[in-house]
Amino acid sequence: MDTEHETGFEPATGNGPRNPVRDGKRDASVRAAFEGMLQIRRLTNTGHASPEGVPAQWETHRPIRAIALALEASGLDASAVDDSGLPTATGYSLERGEAPGSVRVEWLGPPGSGAAHAEEGELARCAAVLRELGWTVLLYRGPRRRRFLEVEPPTGVRRPNGG
Repeated sequence: MDTEHETGFEPATGNGPRNPVRDGKRDASVRAAFEGMLQIRRLTNTGHASPEGVPAQWETHRPIRAIALALEASGLDASAVDDSGLPTATGYSLERGEAPGSVRVEWLGPPGSGAAHAEEGELARCAAVLRELGWTVLLYRGPRRRRFLEVEPPTGVRRPNGG
């Protein structure tokens, strides 16, 4: 049963079940969605010198979806969780950030996966992808000295009130 085409494409946020195995269909869906996002940028960011380098208003209203699409299209792996919310795969995990319209990006994995040791390098990879696409990315340390990113639209790009 091909549920991706029945329910529409959803980029991986790291907060659900393990993503489908990367295969030709999934890769094609990710590429098409990412190219669609870039096309929206080209058509709506006409006042910018580099329209593809600035999040479109569509993205600022759906920042988790837009950031998930960017990270998945770059080849980064998403985490996954079981029914009780415990990580079952190592990768990025997205949730609403502190500020309206911002997204928190963490590098999570199941116990013993080494996610905590890999987070600095992997979050740096996430930050590079997102900065290249015009997002403002800040690195923080949270509880137990775990690092995370806070990602938001650049100054001057309209932000939604609710995130």
